[in-house]
Amino acid sequence: MKPNWELTNCCQHEQVRFLATIGIFTVVILAFWRTFLLTPFKLITVFLHEASHAIACKITCGEVEGIQVHANEGGMTQTRGGVYWLILPAGYLGSSFWGMALILASTNLLSSRIAAGCLILSLFIVLFIAQNWTLRGLCIGFIVLLAVVWVLQETTNVRILHYIILFIGVMNSLFSIYDIYDDLISRRVHSSDAEKFAELCPCCTGVGWGVIWGMISLLFLSASIYLGLVILS
Repeated sequence: MKPNWELTNCCQHEQVRFLATIGIFTVVILAFWRTFLLTPFKLITVFLHEASHAIACKITCGEVEGIQVHANEGGMTQTRGGVYWLILPAGYLGSSFWGMALILASTNLLSSRIAAGCLILSLFIVLFIAQNWTLRGLCIGFIVLLAVVWVLQETTNVRILHYIILFIGVMNSLFSIYDIYDDLISRRVHSSDAEKFAELCPCCTGVGWGVIWGMISLLFLSASIYLGLVILS
């Protein structure tokens, strides 16, 4: 079937539900932003940020020595070698990309299963290279959560797997944009990825790179909504 790029006759029932669910999740996330309820989902976003650094390192022939995620929503990936100017922006931009990928995966049950399976596999792998108990606990907790939701999806009438994937995707997209603004634009964290990147590419300041990365992250979020509507049309 030819993709409906023009979104002719938008919006049908599935498209309306998709938009409404994203809207509801956004309101819930913003309403509970500073509460402990969202802490696990913030930490999974930090995990995807650090995992993106690690993936960029491995792709550029470097070595990943360890990954840490801290309870204060910070994280660190220790690498050796690789292409540094690709590894640095991979954290923020990779996190935004994974948010888009999860949002799109939620539009279909099969892709939701694949996304859940990939998350479980990646968390299981990281479990063995995690360097602190916050990350180990996060891996175990989300492996159990996704496994339980998957079993409920297959054996009962509780069919919420795609909603969980969508919530993680929306949370990841919003948190990565907020993180860019908080760390790189509203206040300058001199140890941030953007400040380090500005030392490699001095044509722009750390704040400038933060603005550029923020715009790219917003583009990822906008693209995920548009492409989701195309898939559902």
